[in-house]
Amino acid sequence: MIGLGRMGGNMARRLARAGLTVHGFDALAAQGENPLADEPGVQVHADLARCIAALPAPRVVWLMLPAGDATDAVIAQLRGLLKAGDLIVDGGNANYLSSQAQEKRLIADQIGFADCGVSGGIWGLQNGYCLMFGASTEHMTRLRAIAQALAVGPDTGWLHCGPVGAGHFSKMIHNGIEYGMMQSIAEGFALLKGKPQFNIDLAQVAELWRHGSVVRSWLLDLTATALKDPKAFESVGPLVADSGEGRWTVDEAIRQGTPAPVIAMALMSRFDSQGSADNANKLLSLMRKGFGGHTTQRADS
Repeated sequence: MIGLGRMGGNMARRLARAGLTVHGFDALAAQGENPLADEPGVQVHADLARCIAALPAPRVVWLMLPAGDATDAVIAQLRGLLKAGDLIVDGGNANYLSSQAQEKRLIADQIGFADCGVSGGIWGLQNGYCLMFGASTEHMTRLRAIAQALAVGPDTGWLHCGPVGAGHFSKMIHNGIEYGMMQSIAEGFALLKGKPQFNIDLAQVAELWRHGSVVRSWLLDLTATALKDPKAFESVGPLVADSGEGRWTVDEAIRQGTPAPVIAMALMSRFDSQGSADNANKLLSLMRKGFGGHTTQRADS
């Protein structure tokens, strides 16, 4: 397991607790720290080459790294360390087009490649993960025991979605749907909060909707948990980051010509929260002043 952060570290723990032998490497390990020192079933190495050398051939190397440069750099290193018949699995949130390109580059070295979309977040260690694999049938056969150990159950929570790229493509669409679901829940509770004369208890409504309602979901569960803190709204700023998969989903919608307005608007709302709408809003205010003499607000207020 290369990358022992919040996701990779917990996945290594889950594999070890299922009886698999896990060797790990992370940038922190290279600095002399062992992020999994309390996990007896995981051996963490301070050097990537030593980590790879400790694995019996044919090797399976699973990456849980940020998509893009970080993943590309490690794969470039691995090409000099792995042998024909070894298999790389990219479990980060990569673009499916990048995954397809990675497979083509590794063919010359006879190194296998698979992509896996991973969902479950920080709760995956306890509850199991949802895994979406893109791989050849041969490689999926090799990964079956790993999938069964990581997933919710041996035959639940993992799927061979198709060839390389299909796993990350499925996860991309999954995250796009997530954007839309989160946005609708957030807007709904904002409307409830915006009617102070009814004095609606948001936490009680969230808890109510978790039972028997058609909108019950894990996202609603998390909302209900957050709203139990009466200072929840005051403790966090109104900025929502986007990790890239929402953008890729909208790009894919444009590429296909398939309408996805809810996902697109949810992505635009995130941009708005990041201040990306500030210049447009300033111009809107200036236009209103121009045609109607409306007052504008000073920037420092």
